[in-house]
Amino acid sequence: MAEANERLIVIRHAPYRSNELREGLDVALVSAAFGQDVDLLFLGQGIFALLKEQGAGAPGQKATLPTINMLEMYDIENILVPTETLQAFNIASDQLVEGVTLVPASDMPDLFQRYNYVLNF
Repeated sequence: MAEANERLIVIRHAPYRSNELREGLDVALVSAAFGQDVDLLFLGQGIFALLKEQGAGAPGQKATLPTINMLEMYDIENILVPTETLQAFNIASDQLVEGVTLVPASDMPDLFQRYNYVLNF
């Protein structure tokens, strides 16, 4: 059973496509700063935020990689990615930042059940 303060934040949007990825990361950082346990799950195009070799966004857009790299400072240690998502985008696990945990799609229903709060971005 999940603790009352455990949150799963699901990131589904690619960097620079909309503000949703940035908003999801901001919610994760603020939640963690207030002592809540936060895990991140990157689905679909959201995994592009985890690429080591990210391109820059349009002028005026903040890069997401520096935020991803500082998650550990906020005690956000569980960064989850379904194995099938990597396969769908033909991305190798070594192209992702350090600390990503690959999860089989068959574990997704159980994963979502573990959390009291699931926030989608």
